[in-house]
Amino acid sequence: MVRRHSRGFTLIELLLVVAIIAILAALATPFLVAAKASGNEASAIGSLRAINSGQTNYSTSCASGLYSVDINTMVTNDFLSPDMGFNPKAGYNFVLAPGTGAFPGPADCTGDIPQTEYYSTGVPASPTSGNRGFASSAAGTIWQDSSGAAPTEPFTAVGTVSPIQ
Repeated sequence: MVRRHSRGFTLIELLLVVAIIAILAALATPFLVAAKASGNEASAIGSLRAINSGQTNYSTSCASGLYSVDINTMVTNDFLSPDMGFNPKAGYNFVLAPGTGAFPGPADCTGDIPQTEYYSTGVPASPTSGNRGFASSAAGTIWQDSSGAAPTEPFTAVGTVSPIQ
């Protein structure tokens, strides 16, 4: 009696393994996308905190208590890290603008015209990069809007808008 030795896997066995791997990958994809969006949102919150800290430094050392409304000025003069000058950053677009009721003051140490208030926002660059929009002002509180839009001033906890604890 001649005995044959098996030297590997059959085609059916290989197809079964590939099918199992494909099913596992399909099941994991939504969780990976959600984890990336959650990480982008955490990064956006951190970026707004960095803007608030940078504004405090700028206000006390360069602008006599006033605030910058230009991210590039903040980056160029080392009040924000250089990566804040790029949009999108971690899937979010950031904007710095005069806040509600702001008016210009005298020129600062860089020659720019600071404002009495500022309003900073971070909104998702695409639907997959995050679900919440964020905003902050000179008060320092970061607000979120679960609809993805940036909360508007004056900030109030209504509907989808709430402060971040």
